[in-house]
Order: sequence, then C-alpha cells, then structure tokens
Amino acid sequence: MNAVDRNASNVRPPGKSDPGQIVLVLQGGGALGSYQAGVYQALHEAGIEPDWIIGTSIGAINASLIAGNSPQNRLSRLREFWKKMEQNPIWSFRDIFPGFNEKLSYWATVTNGIPGFFRPNPLAHAGDSYPLGADNAGYYSTAPLERTLTDLVDFNLLNACKPRLTVGAAHVRSSQMRYFDSRDGELTIRHIMASGALPPAFPAIRIDGELYWDGGILSNTPTEAVFDDNPRRNSLIFAVHLWNPSGDEPATMRDVLNRHKDVQYSSRIASHIARQQQAHRLRHVINQLVARLPEEERRLDAVRELASYGCPTRMHVVRLLAPQLECETHTKDIDFSPAGIMQRWDAGYAHTRAVLERKPWVGEFDPLSGVILHEHPGEALQAAAE
Repeated sequence: MNAVDRNASNVRPPGKSDPGQIVLVLQGGGALGSYQAGVYQALHEAGIEPDWIIGTSIGAINASLIAGNSPQNRLSRLREFWKKMEQNPIWSFRDIFPGFNEKLSYWATVTNGIPGFFRPNPLAHAGDSYPLGADNAGYYSTAPLERTLTDLVDFNLLNACKPRLTVGAAHVRSSQMRYFDSRDGELTIRHIMASGALPPAFPAIRIDGELYWDGGILSNTPTEAVFDDNPRRNSLIFAVHLWNPSGDEPATMRDVLNRHKDVQYSSRIASHIARQQQAHRLRHVINQLVARLPEEERRLDAVRELASYGCPTRMHVVRLLAPQLECETHTKDIDFSPAGIMQRWDAGYAHTRAVLERKPWVGEFDPLSGVILHEHPGEALQAAAE
C-alpha cells in the first residue's frame, strides 16, 4: 500500500458535527508519561480512537503501545508497561515518614535503574574520557526497554498505519529535528528507542547509519508536525502536556530546579500556538479575499499561485496539562513510584473525561480562526488565578 493510500484510509471526512481527524500529541517527560495513559483510557472508554499519534520520548513509547496493538488490547498493554515501570522500595515507611517512600524509589531508580526500562552502565563511571563508543555513551543501557517493547508492541500492526504514528528524534551530528512517520516508511523498535534516548542518561540510537537522541532536547511538544503536515486536514488535536509552562516564582533551590525543568521542557507552548493561530488566520483571510475576486481573475495563473497560500482547514487544539503533585521536585520525571504513577494516570483520566463531557470544539466559531485552543477546566481556572 502506498503512502497516499495508507494516509487516506484512516482519515474521516470532516462534517458539521465531526471536526475531522483525531490526533493525539504526546510530550516527553519520563515517569510523567503515566498521565498520557490516563488520557488514552478516557478516550478509549468514550469510543474515541486516534487517527494519528505523534510522540516524543516517553510520548513515543506510549504512542507505540497504542499504535502497535489492536483497539481491544491497547489499554491492557499500557497497563502492563506501566506496571513494569514501577519502582517498589524493599522497605516501606509510608505511615511513619510521609514522602520517604518516594525518596527511596528515586534512589533505587538512580542506582539500579528500572528492570523493564534501563540498567546502569558501569563503564560510564570509568572516567569522562573513557572510550565507551558512540553507541554506548550513556550512564545507562536501554537494552531492557528493547525487550519490553518487543514483548508489548506488534510492529507489523504499527506499520499498518491505523493509526498513523509519528515519532520525533534529534539528529546528533546536525542538531536537526527528524520526524519518522509510518505514513512515509516502516518504523522499527529503534525509531521508538531513538525518540527516548535522552542524553547523558541514555546512549544515542543508530538508524540508517546515523545517531539520534531524544527529540525532546530540540522540540518536546511535537504539535508542529500537525500544523506543518501536507496536506493539512481539519483536526481535533488532544495535545497532552507534561511540563507546566506557568508557575510561581521559585524561593528555594528545590523550587529553582523544578521550575527550570518545567521551563526547559514545556517548549514555549503558548508562543507556538499563538504563531500558528496567526498563520492560519492569514490563510483563512487569503481564502476570503480570493472568494471576492471575479471568476476570470481567479483563473489567472498568478492569482491561482497566490491563492494556494490559503487554507480552509480548522484545527481544534485541546490542551491537557498534567498536574503538579504535592511536594513535587525536579526529580518528578524519574518518580516511578507506584503512587506517583497512579496519581498521574488518574489525573489524565479525570481531565480528559471532563473535556469530553464539555465538547468545547462543538459550536460556532470565528470563520477566520484556523486554530482554536481549548483548555481543560482546571487549567483555565489556574490561568485565571494567575
């Protein structure tokens, strides 16, 4: 099946009550990615399956678990994966010292890794000039992740492009973002692992002779892939964000480290959306202007070329934002404690159910608006308070 056929086969034509293709966009964020699993659970229970999933880092891993399984098995595979990710301390001090279990989980992860995800690379501590080799230069090995994905993801099903899958990775030598797309070619387990190869923890992954790192170091919010797609389509985009772009002024060093990570990995979400809103509004303006020209003018080659810069598509972006848990620190992205995973999963589920009940994309909108942003109620209240 060629690329055009595969792309056309899983996209519904937009209608009055149907905003077009359903797109799920998943950020990178390590352990925070359990929030994305909760988002998918709510969509799945509502009978909404994505036509296209775009992911970076842990978002690419979650995306592969969805795209690489039949709809009836997707949720169970996500549960199985995240169960493997749990870091359970040998001793429990939950009732005596609140929060101490989470600290034990953190140190267990740093020293021992996660059995189904990564394990320490002892040679990385032999000195910063020790010749590890380009394919092994990382503090941990991700060989366990390769085995986990082999067990949980059917790559034949994934490459059937139902749904279409796109994963982002950073080309090491050129510093260029690369999106690998199942519409355009076969994806393998190495493409998923490359998207999650965050340095210096994890070594780069080689694809077609070139090394790639985690796409989050260049663009952790891969919504741009939807806006830049060719051809563009009417879309309902569930953009799942794990890092908070807004926050209080930090007063302690712990606050500074936590806020720094949020700023770094939230990837200028607000400015990206604002630019896309401006660009798509101009495309709609061009359409309106061309429609006012006489028919004979519209037939001219020069006018047809100018008209091609217009675009009639409309994209509704539903932004879902993971919550900040009590006593959260900059180590939250490696908080693989059962409690942390469960709380974030439950929050993703609750936020998405609330949005689906509201259906904010249904209604009348400014005809010149090509990109319309919707936030879940909790996020909107937080923004108003600030």
